[in-house]
Amino acid sequence: MPHQSESQLENTLINQLERLGFSPVTLEDTTAIEENLKHQLERFNEITLSDTEFERVKNHLMKGDRFHQAKTLRDYYQLKRDDETTTHIRFFNMEQWCKNEYQVTHQVTQKVKYENRYDVTLLINGLPLVQIELKRRGVEMKEAFNQIQRYHKHSFIGTLFEYIQIFVISNGVNTKYFSNN
Repeated sequence: MPHQSESQLENTLINQLERLGFSPVTLEDTTAIEENLKHQLERFNEITLSDTEFERVKNHLMKGDRFHQAKTLRDYYQLKRDDETTTHIRFFNMEQWCKNEYQVTHQVTQKVKYENRYDVTLLINGLPLVQIELKRRGVEMKEAFNQIQRYHKHSFIGTLFEYIQIFVISNGVNTKYFSNN
């Protein structure tokens, strides 16, 4: 089996995801993730959100434990607009899943307690839902698993990465996935 670096593995995966319909997007940090979410929610819900309205949406998203957050994604959010009217924000189209926007980004850097850089992240309507950690061939899968545990402990808390539902680890030969619980 030829040597394949982590970078080559990452590029191959991203190319495959693009062929499957994922749109590539460059999101370098937490601010870019949040800006992308705002843009995607506006597009998906066909509205324009002011900065204060988007802050209300983010506050709504950051409530509760993982079970509550997963339920939040399936429900509508009744947003009180700046002009005192209300509108409903939807995070996903559960009936027609193909109407959602699928994106792939890589090498997102987040600094909460420590600075971490994530290999590949899959987003649906701007929300990061799948985190993929890659290791070059020959590296033990346990290293990728331990890395995700560190991310979970040190840099997901208080960010949109709390919405990660599935983790995938791969070394190009073996691949495993597990839920965020």
